Amino acid sequence: MGLLERLRKEWFILGIALVIAVARLEPGVGVKGGPLKPEITITYIAVSAIFFNSGLSLKTEELTSALMHVKLHLFVQIFTLVFFPTAIWVFLQLLSITPINEWLLKGLQTVGCMPPPVSSAVILTKAVGGNECLAGKPVFLSAMAQSLTLKAVCGVKKPGQKGESCSHA
Repeated sequence: MGLLERLRKEWFILGIALVIAVARLEPGVGVKGGPLKPEITITYIAVSAIFFNSGLSLKTEELTSALMHVKLHLFVQIFTLVFFPTAIWVFLQLLSITPINEWLLKGLQTVGCMPPPVSSAVILTKAVGGNECLAGKPVFLSAMAQSLTLKAVCGVKKPGQKGESCSHA
């Protein structure tokens, strides 16, 4: 496989690397209230465009077939909403006995509560020839469920812990 062919195949990953490099050189462009207005362009326009584009390429038969994979959907929901938060909680309990900064622990707890990036999951699954329907639907449902429970999970404090929860940080 030639270099040009490889670059065409890996366009998404290369694009991500390029955007990160540009952001490192000129971070003020993407700051809230900056020229790109990320609070609008990213939150609404980019995410909507990604889902719209992805939705246009889905075949109705594939979508219907993906709905029937109940075991897969249950696995993703249990892994995302039960296993991963529990694993992060156990990890945080282990880290809490070390001299690690309290705010790092709160940050890890918050990240552990956050929904998975649906748009990236769908795009990367498509890039490697996977089933977009199976990648998008369970991850989307997990993201919605986690978004609804984020405040509740982040608000949980250890017994005897004082101070604000991560939802106020």
